[in-house]
Formats: sequence, structure tokens, C-alpha cells
Amino acid sequence: MAAPPSSRARSLPAPPPRFGRQSSGHEVEEYIRLLIFDGHLRPGERVPQDAVAEVLALSRIPVREGLIALERDGWVTIELNRGAFVAALDEGAVRDSYELYGEIYGFALRKAVERGGDGLVPALVELEGGMRSIDDPVAFRDITLRFHNLVVEASRSPRVRVVLRSARGLVSGNFFEEIPGAVEVERQGMAAIVGALQQGDVDGAADEYRTMLSRQGDLVAAVFAERGLFTTDV
Repeated sequence: MAAPPSSRARSLPAPPPRFGRQSSGHEVEEYIRLLIFDGHLRPGERVPQDAVAEVLALSRIPVREGLIALERDGWVTIELNRGAFVAALDEGAVRDSYELYGEIYGFALRKAVERGGDGLVPALVELEGGMRSIDDPVAFRDITLRFHNLVVEASRSPRVRVVLRSARGLVSGNFFEEIPGAVEVERQGMAAIVGALQQGDVDGAADEYRTMLSRQGDLVAAVFAERGLFTTDV
């Protein structure tokens, strides 16, 4: 007979179903980010490693791997012989992250237009048109991912892929469900991007990409501030 869950594990939320479709270390990262983002863990609190392992049905090894990655990204601080503690995030770093995304995607868009062939812009225009009538956040996320992925694929740049893989999302779960106003910012930004492309203004389209993601960074920073994730008095 399986042992009953510990009291600390019972206090933690169950992981969403999507967590079963990725590596165990990445699963830990996503789950702990979710705990922080949703307020189950606050800045300065110790990460309950045993409880996390129990909830995710994992050993301590992937939990440690996930925590090391989270420390690298600034989410936790690991102290020798004491454990891992939730770090206070830096507002400037959050905004910088989204500005960096904008630079990467703007670069990818230039390369995509240069290398992607005549069908690229019509395909992007079609995807952007589909965004106008979608309000469901899951469907909206899926079509925006298709837009971004098409840009990256058409760029034919292995370096773009490497940089984007190393960049980690700051928001757990569906971005467009968690961040108020994100759907409208994305919708307006995509319209501006394809509008510039239709006019042959590739540089302008890249600028619009940067602007859109910078605006998303502002929204993320506002949500993080509201949830107390920028607290420094810990």
C-alpha cells in the first residue's frame, strides 16, 4: 500500500496535465515557477524539495537539477546545507527579458524574409487574420505560437533556435490566461508586423516585433509587482 501524502505535499496544488510531457528536470522548473507565480511560495521562503518530489512523483535528483536551473535564471537561491529559497525577482531584469525576446524575433524576422521565400508573408498574413476572431486564450496561444515558430523556421538560423531555447519563459501556464491585456497587445502587435511586411518594410516589421514584446514585458512586470514577486525586504 502506498504511503499517504505528507502534510506539506497535500498543501501544494497538483501539477497541470502538461507537466507529464517534458523532461523531469524541466517539469520541476515549471512546477516551482508555477508555485511562485501563483503565490504558494513567496520570496524568502524555503522550497519544500521533498514535497515537490512527492507531488511530481520524482526522486530528489531531478528536483535538484530543476533547482540548479532555477537558480541560474534568478528564481531561487541555493544555500549550502540550508536548501533553496525563493528569490525576489528584479523588475528591470523582467523587462529586459522581453526586450531581448523582441530583439531575437526581430532578427529572426529579417532572416526569415531574406531566406523564407515568397510564401512567407502570405502565410503570416493568414495567421494574423485568424487571430482577429479568436478570443479563447488556448486557441489564441496556439495560433500565436504558429506565427512565431514560422518566423523561426523560415529564418533557417540554428543560432536563433539555440538562443531561444536558452531563453526561458517567466510566466508559467498559458501566458494569455495569466497576463491581463496580453491578447490585445499581441493582436495589435501582429497586425502592425504584417502591415509593415505587406508594405515591404522589413525593418519596420522588426521594430514592431520589438515593440510588441516590450509591451508584453510591461504587462508581466505589472502582474509580478501586484503579486509581490519584486519584494526585496525578505
